[in-house]
Amino acid sequence: MADRFQLRVVTPTREAVNESVFEVTAPGTVGEFGILPDHAAFLSSLEIGVIRYRGPAGERRIAIREGFAEVRDNVMTVLTEEAVADVDGEKAKADLQAARSRLENLSVFADEYADADAERRWAEVRLSLNRS
Repeated sequence: MADRFQLRVVTPTREAVNESVFEVTAPGTVGEFGILPDHAAFLSSLEIGVIRYRGPAGERRIAIREGFAEVRDNVMTVLTEEAVADVDGEKAKADLQAARSRLENLSVFADEYADADAERRWAEVRLSLNRS
């Protein structure tokens, strides 16, 4: 039985994480889920949120946008639009304020509402990394 597995977090432009880890917790679209070594094959869509993972260097966190996670043969691969571990707090605050202002002027039925709400959630998740 393995005591670790490989975590890979990949965006369209870079590989954000490629580490051997003991466990991962990720924001699935139907709820948060955890992965341990020798996990059964698994596929899930992901929400905007934080992936927490623990490896030999300790616990780390990375904010991700929507995406997909696949677990197979002791490798967890996360494909996401964007992933950040180091956050510019001032930019995230400005992005949050801009998204909130945009939402104030939109009906929940407007086509742009879902995009503005996603921007709000993305800014909030990035800010949450700075708070911990």
